[in-house]
Amino acid sequence: MPRLAANLSMMFNEVAFLDRFAAARRAGFEGVEFLFPYEFPPAVLRERLSAEGLTQVLFNMPPGDWATGERGMASMPGRQGEFRESVKRALDYATALECRQIHCMAGIVAAGVPMTTATAVYAANLAWAAEQAQPAGVRLVIEPINHRDMPGYFLNTQAQGAAIVEAIGRDRLGLQFDVYHVQVSEGDITKRMEQFMPLIAHIQIADVPARNEPGTGEIGWSYVFRRIDELGYQGWVGCEYRPAADTAAGLGWRERFDV
Repeated sequence: MPRLAANLSMMFNEVAFLDRFAAARRAGFEGVEFLFPYEFPPAVLRERLSAEGLTQVLFNMPPGDWATGERGMASMPGRQGEFRESVKRALDYATALECRQIHCMAGIVAAGVPMTTATAVYAANLAWAAEQAQPAGVRLVIEPINHRDMPGYFLNTQAQGAAIVEAIGRDRLGLQFDVYHVQVSEGDITKRMEQFMPLIAHIQIADVPARNEPGTGEIGWSYVFRRIDELGYQGWVGCEYRPAADTAAGLGWRERFDV
């Protein structure tokens, strides 16, 4: 049975962010993830995790200027110094929160930047970041994201992500397999899951097309969840979806799909 982690950036928006830890615990979750922790001091977040007995499963490195549309810096030439500072900041939070995985966002390739240049910058940045993360007991993960939701994002397909993981090393880098993004970009969810399972370090779920909870769209979740178990996946499954209405009221999908 998959271990489910509530994504506190998307779920339990009925209450303030710091109150979502308790809301997730009341709803039966034992793990949480979120996009970014940097608005709060690490000690404040650690206190909430400890008070509720929750595991911090994942969060993202600083993305650059999110408000102006930046979605990571790893593939952006000329931003290497800023990227390295973001790695150090993320690792400080990971240590404080006892979080063992961090998502390194690739970024959107700017107009006029050749893909060969972006790829070279991305590879060098990831290799450096992985070297920093390993002594801290942290593994980086990379996530292919669909172009409908994030036009121009550097990393799009599971095969592209898998090739990068193999190049850097499975012990240092993992693939973040987001079922929603896979379905939008490529389809054939469980076949891709089978192909890349040895590289998958984290799974996230949401239905298509509206990115709501499982059972609200086109994906056959009974089969997807069964294959996750059959393939021997041992990691967390992050519920990175936007509840169609009230978060708690929409959690009936867990019983429906026996997860």
